[in-house]
Amino acid sequence: MIRILEKHGLPDDATRQAVFFLHEAIFGKPAGKKVQERLNTVPDLLVLLAETADGQLAGFKIGYRQDPGTYYSWLGGVLTEFRRQGIAEALMQHQHEWARRQGYLRIQTKTMNRWRSMLILNIQSGFDIIGTYQGMDGSVRIILQKELKEKRQGEKSKGQ
Repeated sequence: MIRILEKHGLPDDATRQAVFFLHEAIFGKPAGKKVQERLNTVPDLLVLLAETADGQLAGFKIGYRQDPGTYYSWLGGVLTEFRRQGIAEALMQHQHEWARRQGYLRIQTKTMNRWRSMLILNIQSGFDIIGTYQGMDGSVRIILQKELKEKRQGEKSKGQ
């Protein structure tokens, strides 16, 4: 059983430490200056933390307002030992529901071919590829976008 903790706005020290721990464990390097700065400056920041029933951190997802109608799903991941258990999808669905409730019209994200499982999950979750660009490091970035539609009364989320 996974529980998702929702932190909106400027993160407290415990939330920051959780993000930094997960970032290093998942990506193999400490969160850089860019991550630390964005946690302090971006508008409408939402940090989601996934934890097990016994309180062990399993994953995270962070997003923020890109423009008045677009929420940017920026950064996230799941620890290796918790992958393939639906945690990334649960974090994504939670973020999308939150953004819909806040009045956002769409979600945008970026990924790379090397994060294939995330690319596939995004496409399976209704994202469309809307473009690509070459990053400063020379790698190709894939831009994806999903329109957030209002749920009709009685409509269930995917997987329910």
